[in-house]
Amino acid sequence: MLEIRFHGRGGQGTVVASKVLAVAVAKEGRYVQTFPEYGVERRGAPVVAFTRIDTEPIYIRSKIYEPDHLLVLDPTLIAAIDVTEGLKPGGWIIINTEKKAADFPQFKDFKVAIVDATSIALKHRIGSKAAPIVNSAILGAFAKITGFVGIDAVRDAVHELSPVKKDENVKAAQEAYDVAKAPEEK
Repeated sequence: MLEIRFHGRGGQGTVVASKVLAVAVAKEGRYVQTFPEYGVERRGAPVVAFTRIDTEPIYIRSKIYEPDHLLVLDPTLIAAIDVTEGLKPGGWIIINTEKKAADFPQFKDFKVAIVDATSIALKHRIGSKAAPIVNSAILGAFAKITGFVGIDAVRDAVHELSPVKKDENVKAAQEAYDVAKAPEEK
């Protein structure tokens, strides 16, 4: 079973990202489970969402304590909370940032990939300048970096679940997929 935890802030599309990933994986014929964990339910408050993926039915009904991989939609959370709590050694941390993976030495025990999902969302006018919605872009990067879900399924799920600007969201996912690179890649 593959377990993924999303860290973001209210209004960035964290919960929707977990749902879109689940739909994309289901389109490829695997079993999925996704759910959020809210603290204070307001825009800008930290939000955590979880997705499980397996080839067999999933019966676990608890939050994910030891994820295989993380998606960090808001890099300011890295200084605010321990996003790596329980992360399995060697797991991927995909961070929405304009920094380089080498700028995160505290994650030396993990694999770090970055994508500037904020710039991609702004370019495609998803959300507002003050509050871009980065979920589609971060999922495109996840598909590229991990290979656990195909970009075609991600694009289909993004189009299906985006409440507005469906084509722009699909383009954002594709662009992030195209530009995302693991640190080892040249």
